[in-house]
Order: sequence, then C-alpha cells, then structure tokens
Amino acid sequence: MSSKTFFITGANSGFGLAIAAAAIDAGHRVIGTVRSEASREALAKTLPSLRTDICDVTEFDRIPGVVQQVEEEHGPVDVLINNAGYGHEGVLEESPIEEMRRQFDVNVFGAVAVAKAFLPRFRERRSGFIVNVTSMGGMITMPGIAYYCGSKFALQGISEVMRSEMAPFGVHVTTLCPGSFRTDWAGRSMVRTERSIADYDSLFDPIREARQAVSGKQLGDPDKLAAAVLMLVDSTNPPPQLLLGSDAFKHVSAKLERLQQEINAWKSVTFSTDG
Repeated sequence: MSSKTFFITGANSGFGLAIAAAAIDAGHRVIGTVRSEASREALAKTLPSLRTDICDVTEFDRIPGVVQQVEEEHGPVDVLINNAGYGHEGVLEESPIEEMRRQFDVNVFGAVAVAKAFLPRFRERRSGFIVNVTSMGGMITMPGIAYYCGSKFALQGISEVMRSEMAPFGVHVTTLCPGSFRTDWAGRSMVRTERSIADYDSLFDPIREARQAVSGKQLGDPDKLAAAVLMLVDSTNPPPQLLLGSDAFKHVSAKLERLQQEINAWKSVTFSTDG
C-alpha cells in the first residue's frame, strides 16, 4: 500500500488506537483526535509518532476549522476513520431522552459533522476514503441498547446515501460493522441507565450481567480489526459495509433470513395496496 494520511477520531482507545498503531507501523501518517489535554498527553506516551488534535465531535462548529488546520499543517488527508462514539445501555422506558440526545450527538451528528468537513475536499480532489464505524448493532437489535442501535442504524443509513452521492467523484464510503471485540465499549466507555422498573428485571438483568461478565474477554481482537481496516482502505472496490467478527456474521445473516421470511409471508398484503 502506498503511504497515506489518516485522520482518526477517538484515537486514544479501542478501535481508534488499534487502527492508529497499525497505520503508523505500516508507514502511514496519522492524525488522531482526542477530547482532552490529559488524553493527548497519555496518547503521546503510547504512540509518540502520532500527531494529535483536541476535537470534541459534538462541537460541530469547530470541526471545519480543525480539518482545515490539519490539512494546512500535514497536507491532504486520504482516509477518514470516523470512529469516535460510545455505547449506551438501558431499558427504553427507563432511559431519559437526554441520554438518547447525547448518544445521537456523538454517534450520529458528530460523525456526520466530521464527514461533512471532508466531503468538499475529497470531492474536489476526486479521491478519498471514508470509513464510518457503526456496529453489528446498526443492522440488528437486542433488548437494552435501543439508543445505541438507533444511533448506529441512523449512521448506517446516512453512510449508504453518502456512498451513492460520493461515488461519482471517486470517493469511497464503507461502514465498519464490528461484532463483540475486546475494547472498553462494554466497560469503562459505556453509559448505563439506572434500573427503576421491576417488570423488566427478568428480561434485562441477565443481559446486563452477561455483558459485564464478558467485557474484556470477547472473541474479537482489535489488532486484527485494524489489519482488516488497512486491507479495506487499500481496496479499489470496497464493500458498502464490512462485517467484522464471526458473531456479527452469524447475527446479521440470521436477521436477513428472518426478514426475507417475513417479507414473503406478508407478500400478498404488501401487493394488495397497489392501485
């Protein structure tokens, strides 16, 4: 792969850190964003050759200026890894709307704001690659993560449109849809709504306990995900979405089979509404 310049949001942990390290090891230039000076200092010790900028993706008005400054200092960015995000866990009825708004601000509006800062640059240069990190939770659902799945479904749909709109200009857009990986997603990084309604205990408590029990022991290896991302961005014909992890393949495939069965079962009613 020829040397590229990467811009990675949320580069101080999880997938962002793993991708940054792999890209640097492969000889690429990497600019990573973090939200605080403390994170920046810690990251400098972990990856001394990583160039860092402080950028909270929910400060939407600041993002174009950050991107402009990055390109003035480091030259054109070739690959955007839209990784910044977090998980929210909570029964829908129990979870305040404010927590949903924050989830969407980071996972959807923040990701779109960063992408939009790069779209005119990529379009004018007729090149570029955008990787929007969604989740298998952007294609399937499970009890207790409605806000998270909703945000990832939203980003998944927006990314598909973005891909269609940017394709004529030679710009690639792919969503990365990981399953369960050994990151802090289900641990330190997750926001958990306090329980308050006993009717949900039998459904949700085992799910929460199981998720906490496997945190840090998941099958997915972030370093192998990073290697797959480098392979992806070197592709001349990348897929609209890339599932990563055998659990993602299993759950999404099962969902597609159920969906096709449901569509077929109600086909007569579907067609009955044609005039």
